[in-house]
Amino acid sequence: MPEVLKAPLVVEFPFTRSLGPVQSAFLTGLRERVVLGVRTTDGRTLVPPVEYDPVTAEEIRDLVEVAPTGTVTTWAWNHEPRRGQHLDTPFAWVLVRLDGADTALLHALDAPGPDAVRTGLRVRVRWAEDRTGAITDIACFEPYDGEPARPGGHPGEFADMVTGIVAPARLDYTYAPGRAQTAYINALADRRNVGERCPSCRKVYVPPRGACPTCGVATTEQVEVGPHGTVTTFCIVNIKAKNLDIDVPYVYAHIALDGAGLALHGRIAGIPYDQVRMGLRVEPVWTEGSRYPDHYRPTGEPDADYDTYRELL
Repeated sequence: MPEVLKAPLVVEFPFTRSLGPVQSAFLTGLRERVVLGVRTTDGRTLVPPVEYDPVTAEEIRDLVEVAPTGTVTTWAWNHEPRRGQHLDTPFAWVLVRLDGADTALLHALDAPGPDAVRTGLRVRVRWAEDRTGAITDIACFEPYDGEPARPGGHPGEFADMVTGIVAPARLDYTYAPGRAQTAYINALADRRNVGERCPSCRKVYVPPRGACPTCGVATTEQVEVGPHGTVTTFCIVNIKAKNLDIDVPYVYAHIALDGAGLALHGRIAGIPYDQVRMGLRVEPVWTEGSRYPDHYRPTGEPDADYDTYRELL
């Protein structure tokens, strides 16, 4: 059996969100070294603050300053910090109930080792030198054996309020395609499309999945399909992706390769975007050294009859 492939993959995108009045005040406060909570109608102080009471669902906007000192309520040790985390040396993730608050805030605790961390440990905020109005304005917490700090009673009103944030989301993982897709990828390197046939319903799945999603049985019989195919459905892309050097607008389509029981997706080129249509017959175009088709182009054949691909929509 050939070696199963694997490769590191990263999924990353920046998430931009606007802030309501409560979160805006909270993050602006961090920029000014002030920690704000919000007081509910029954007298609880929630930190971090929320705009609606989690118990009664009432809207709450009564901001109140709490102390930058507090108590660890629970914790977990992080042996290997990852890229972008608060500290680049091992640290503890802690829930800290700040003095004056009734709920706990999740953040990092700078400690020499797990033996130095415990539930009930007194801690204080270590502020970041450069603060922009984000949760990272709290660089971390650190152990503290002094008296509880006294909040200054800040009303939560600031000049130049923070009104929005950009939160980068990133997932790093290792992808192993498995036996079936390893064979599919290796065949693509030879400019062939290979699927697998279900022994029960006889459908040919491209890309193969190792099992039939309809019948639930394993698939092992390899079947070469294509290279020609039929556009079943498509969309016109008008927003340029940062990591793709492709001018917009362009067309992305589902393509049923001849002999396949499932449509795969690919970009359509070699034809004006507004002339792409369902039933268009296409073929793959490979670039030098590529392991997969760069795009599909019209073959010049007559369009396929709808009945030949309607089950693949």
